[in-house]
Amino acid sequence: MNIVRNLSLALNKIPAIKEKLFSPKYLFYTNVTISVSLSAVGDVLEQHYEMLKGEWHEWSFKRTRNMAISGMTIGIVCHYWYKYLDNKLPGRRIDIVLKKVVIDQLVCSPLCIAVFFLTLGILEKSNWSELKNEIIQKAHRLYIAEWIIWPPAQTFNFYFLPNKYRILYDNTISLGYDVYTSHVKHDNLIHSSKK
Repeated sequence: MNIVRNLSLALNKIPAIKEKLFSPKYLFYTNVTISVSLSAVGDVLEQHYEMLKGEWHEWSFKRTRNMAISGMTIGIVCHYWYKYLDNKLPGRRIDIVLKKVVIDQLVCSPLCIAVFFLTLGILEKSNWSELKNEIIQKAHRLYIAEWIIWPPAQTFNFYFLPNKYRILYDNTISLGYDVYTSHVKHDNLIHSSKK
């Protein structure tokens, strides 16, 4: 009986916790935490899949940590990007939503891909030449995937959701994309470890 009462009390606190986490005061921290967490989960899933396929021998904490930090930098960019976009294009009319989607794809997507590679390049101590080569070889794969995933997802996001839930929604959709991002980023490591 005590367990049921405690569970009921905990469930009753959820709306207040949600309201606090998504309040203007804490929204930045909530968004960054969500981005860090789901980027790490995406990498763990991808590494597990690579281990099942025999492409990766053991889980790399360093790789997951780096992917989580890249999630942090992208979470910061997206937090401010959505605020900026909503200030410049307020409203939810379909023409405004479609403008936001196109601008998001043409401006924010390439920016996030660049921030992703730059963050990981810094963490991995890559020199400029290595970083540039990696971007040339891999960024287009991520950008093509962005055009498949994000226009329909962002149409829903911009039309139905208030700004405070955009990063949560993005990261939920992005979990599968984060798995792919981790795969693209570490693809050369997988193939070189097989040799």
